[in-house]
Amino acid sequence: MEFKAAASSSLSLSRSLCLSTPTILSPSSQLHPRSYFRFFSRSIPIFTQFSTTPSISTTSPNSKPRHLMIARNSSSITAKPSSELRKKRADGEQDDKLRALRDLFSKPHVGIDAYIIPSQDAHQSEFIAECHTRRAYISGFTGSAGTAVVTKDKAALWTDGRYFLQAEKQLSSSWILMRAGNLGVPSTNEWLNDILAPGCRIGIDPDLFDSMVRHLGGSEDYVPCMVNLFILFFLCIYLFFCISVYRLHLPWHSLCLRLMPPIFLFLRREQFLFSSDAAEELKEAISTKNHELVYLYDINLVDEIWKDSRPKPPSKPVRVHDLKYAGVDVASKLSSLRSELKGAGSSAIVISMLDEIAWLLNLRGSDVPHSPVMYAYLIVEMDGAKLFIDNSKVTPEVMGYLKNAAVDLRPYESILSEIKSLAIQGAHLWLDTSSVNAAIVNTYKSACERYYGSIGNKRKNNTISYDGSNDQSGGPAGIHRTSPISMAKAVKNHAELEGMRNSHLRDAAALAQFWAWLEEEIQKDVVLTEVQVADKLLEFRSKKAGFIDTSFDTISGSGANGAIIHYKPEPESCSVVDVKKLFLLDSGAQYIDGTTDVTRTVHFGEPSARQKECFTRVLQGHIALDQAVFPENTPGFVLDAFARSFLWKIGLDYRHGTGHGVGAALNVHEGPQSISYRFGNMTALQKGMVVSNEPGYYEDHAFGIRIEVLYLFDYNYMHLKIALQL
Repeated sequence: MEFKAAASSSLSLSRSLCLSTPTILSPSSQLHPRSYFRFFSRSIPIFTQFSTTPSISTTSPNSKPRHLMIARNSSSITAKPSSELRKKRADGEQDDKLRALRDLFSKPHVGIDAYIIPSQDAHQSEFIAECHTRRAYISGFTGSAGTAVVTKDKAALWTDGRYFLQAEKQLSSSWILMRAGNLGVPSTNEWLNDILAPGCRIGIDPDLFDSMVRHLGGSEDYVPCMVNLFILFFLCIYLFFCISVYRLHLPWHSLCLRLMPPIFLFLRREQFLFSSDAAEELKEAISTKNHELVYLYDINLVDEIWKDSRPKPPSKPVRVHDLKYAGVDVASKLSSLRSELKGAGSSAIVISMLDEIAWLLNLRGSDVPHSPVMYAYLIVEMDGAKLFIDNSKVTPEVMGYLKNAAVDLRPYESILSEIKSLAIQGAHLWLDTSSVNAAIVNTYKSACERYYGSIGNKRKNNTISYDGSNDQSGGPAGIHRTSPISMAKAVKNHAELEGMRNSHLRDAAALAQFWAWLEEEIQKDVVLTEVQVADKLLEFRSKKAGFIDTSFDTISGSGANGAIIHYKPEPESCSVVDVKKLFLLDSGAQYIDGTTDVTRTVHFGEPSARQKECFTRVLQGHIALDQAVFPENTPGFVLDAFARSFLWKIGLDYRHGTGHGVGAALNVHEGPQSISYRFGNMTALQKGMVVSNEPGYYEDHAFGIRIEVLYLFDYNYMHLKIALQL
């Protein structure tokens, strides 16, 4: 038995491809069932229009190896602002905000010397409502990943490689851009220790800090030091894989330098998100300079200066996600969850991830742009459940639906009171510390201490718990485990997959109409801006049945703008679509039955030899991953080299993961699975998961290339000759 991954592209209108099945396992595999993954694809990307065959450099087994000392990532390796950024004039409005924020440092009940402002909301969402975009408001940087740190005389922003160019453009000269992951860039605590005098106070809002760093598309993974040796073991396997499978004829020191950025990211524990655990680590790190970490529970300093101009919280009604799209009713899902709780010795679980709540209850909302979710918390107990949500969003239909499912409604703001009550009742509370914010974790721990005395930490079967029973029967305990909902949601059922197929067919029709329109307009020499192109694509999509929203801001980048990995064109500053330059279009949609995400890179004229070679190598990597054969339960990081190896051979690379999970009529970026160089994500790829395949290459201030389709992992029997389309 094999696995296959059926590829889906919104442009998958071509015939099926029959693919051979090369065997890469050792002879010893004959002792075990033949089960390994296979990628299948029916999609043919829109190629750059080549008038001549591009020249591809190859290295034969007998040729002299090329000594490529480091893979080019098209980015500088220092924390200093670029020359372009230094020359940028100060943005008066942003400077006024910084001054107002610093004025609050000395107020009573605040008294701090520095303030940390993360990207996320209280639910650790990637996409957040406008009223929660605090980091963007204070800094002017609108990327989805980053952390701002403001002291009395300095301001710095950390972000990852997807956003280096965007941050350079958006930050004023009052800000220092920290290119996280590059050698020589300090972590937040290192920087604070370096610039602050001993004995300072550093403030955070605990509602916005999750209790452990989790993997989100661009954020770097957090892994405790105790597993570093485990990671290095897999690194050795990874190096052997690169050499033996792809015959990368490179000296060992060259390979190590190529892989140093991901290794460095992994081991140094530089992160954008903190938790009660990570906050304790930060507290310990800054204590070397006698600094104090201050939890500001009752005030968010950015909100204080935002005041009346802050957007109103979203209030649109929640809707029921039809069972014909969900596939499994809420009663069955809750029953399965309670079985998990019973097996873990837990009496309740608190859920704060918005997509997990939406999936578990078969509800959808519109509180967050591009994601059909609603702001809420959920507590599931053995005999009931409580949904903490703004009642104004709950229609009579939804209220009756929840009543039938034995789900009680509570005010959104009362979540901490309920957490205290659970501790008093002696609940054994399941807390996913990768998603629950520090305020909830600390509230439960404090209540345990208050009502049951001191608490102790226990570790058993990969579970971290604190036990407040103090030898008293029925005492509370906090059980720290990964949410069981995350994996259940990632593995799609038949109805969800059918909805994904149908939504992709409608999306493909919209894209075919769009590309035909765009080619015709270009041939007529019509001048179009990046925004006009994105708007026209939205027009075609919005006419399709079941369309709800885009699944993210359309990335419509011509020429140098294509090198900004998450570029968002704005009407006042966007470029025109230049027929002499590469054009990158990354877009997706939310339909009532599925979620799409697709990227194409095209040229309407004659590309340069450099562009041809880079595009071809990206395409080769895309095809290599498409045709990969690998064992069941392989973690995604093992596959990452398939997509990068052709770029590595000429010393090139890209600054993002190769693939992310995609939700079924939910978030376009979904975990826990991914295909990335980040070794910390050990999630096994399983039948029913949907993952993107999107290698790329970006030459700063010149051009960007990316090719993306979505894959469905499924079993592939040996006699199967024709791939199944998603």
